[in-house]
Amino acid sequence: MQTDILTIIFILAALAAGVFLGMILRRKLSESSVNNARVEVDRIIGDAEREAGALRKEASVQAKDVVLQAKTDWEEEARGLRREIHNQENRLQQKEENLERKLDQNEKKSEELRNRENQQRQQNEHLEKKTAEIDKLHVEQRRQLEHISGMSAEQAKQQLVDTMLSEARHDAAKGIKQIEEEAHEVADKKAKKIMALAIQRYAGDFVAEKTVSVVPLPSDEMKGRIIGREGRNIRAIEAATGIDLIIDDTPEAVVISGFNPVRREVARISLERLIADGRIHPARIEELVEKAQEEVDEEIRQAGEQATFDVGVHGIHPEIIKLLGMLKYRTSYGQNVLVHSIEVAFLCGMMAAELGINVKQAKRAGLLHDIGKAVSHEMEGSHAVNGGDLARKYGESPKIVHAIAAHHEDEIPETVLAILTQASDALSGARPGARRETLETYVKRLRELEQIGTSFDGVTGCFAIQAGREIRVMVSSDQVTDDYSHVLARDIASKIEHEMTYPGQIRVNVIRETRAVEYAK
Repeated sequence: MQTDILTIIFILAALAAGVFLGMILRRKLSESSVNNARVEVDRIIGDAEREAGALRKEASVQAKDVVLQAKTDWEEEARGLRREIHNQENRLQQKEENLERKLDQNEKKSEELRNRENQQRQQNEHLEKKTAEIDKLHVEQRRQLEHISGMSAEQAKQQLVDTMLSEARHDAAKGIKQIEEEAHEVADKKAKKIMALAIQRYAGDFVAEKTVSVVPLPSDEMKGRIIGREGRNIRAIEAATGIDLIIDDTPEAVVISGFNPVRREVARISLERLIADGRIHPARIEELVEKAQEEVDEEIRQAGEQATFDVGVHGIHPEIIKLLGMLKYRTSYGQNVLVHSIEVAFLCGMMAAELGINVKQAKRAGLLHDIGKAVSHEMEGSHAVNGGDLARKYGESPKIVHAIAAHHEDEIPETVLAILTQASDALSGARPGARRETLETYVKRLRELEQIGTSFDGVTGCFAIQAGREIRVMVSSDQVTDDYSHVLARDIASKIEHEMTYPGQIRVNVIRETRAVEYAK
């Protein structure tokens, strides 16, 4: 126990001695470090002072170099400025010299101009004097010429104007003749080719229509039954249909007469059914006429639809289709109007294809061009204008409306489609046998043609030939020259176009000849 205590005490004493010795050693080490640090600081300060001195010397040297370089640059720039100023002074001096020379030249030119003005003034005065003298001489010569010629100046002027007009008319006639020949040579070939091709491709039938229909009877005994007691049956038929029945000595036949083809067709169907039925009395007549009217209305609609199908035109308003079907029972100079309209549609489409324009539009315009004839008895005015109004009312395009309204020149044709419709209409109506006229209308048209031809000065005779397709105009060789005959032919054709209505075209042939007659004795 005591030993352990002594050991502990010994250890504590050793530890205390060690701690004391360590403190002594640390203090000595600290003093040594401080001394070393002082020595190092002194060394560093010395080095810094030496380096700062070297830098001051170097900076001083560099500053001197910069000042020297700046001075050199300034001197060089000053020399450049002095050179530039010197050059500018030289240029200014040259400009001053040039300006002085130009001023001298301008003064000289001004002096020359003043001299020329004086000379011009003198010349003008001289010319005025000469002009006055010439005017006096002109008046004197004019007086002498009037005295010699026996004509006044106005008379001589008029004679000169007349001569010039005559020469101008002669030259114009030559020019017109040459232009027309060249134009006709090209246009005729092209037009004939297109029309011939259209006619060759389309071969339509035509049938001359009549204003009467004949209904065959099984026997003459049926005539009495149709007439009825005291004529009540025939009166009932005529009242219901609006058509006249002609019962004469013609064996086994009754003639239905009337200018309204729809009513005539209704009367024909009704009469045939009455004859087949055998029961002929007013009540039965009214019943069958009503049924026949419904059938004809349905036939009209089907005819219109068939026409649009045949031509290949679609999207037409139902009312227009009905009007087209009514054309089946209309005629124009004996030509069925619906057949004519279909033919015009095909011709118009063929010529449109040759010209490279819209074929469907052309066919549509051709098919609808005469729809105004379906209501011509209900509306006043031209059928062309009425047809255009109907087409506009039922939604047709402005091009189609214009083509319909202008196909008889009630409006001036302004489109190729209108011209094609007009040409196709004339071509269809002008084919041989397609139409026929009454004798009275035919003679009246020929007489009007001849009257127009003889209404011009210098015409000695005029004759309508070729059924009114050509007129031959005989002119006096003393009053009409060869060149003026072309002008006369054109004037006659223009007057015919403006004053007459006719199908197709009319050729005007002016004939001028000189005859010398002598007798051998």
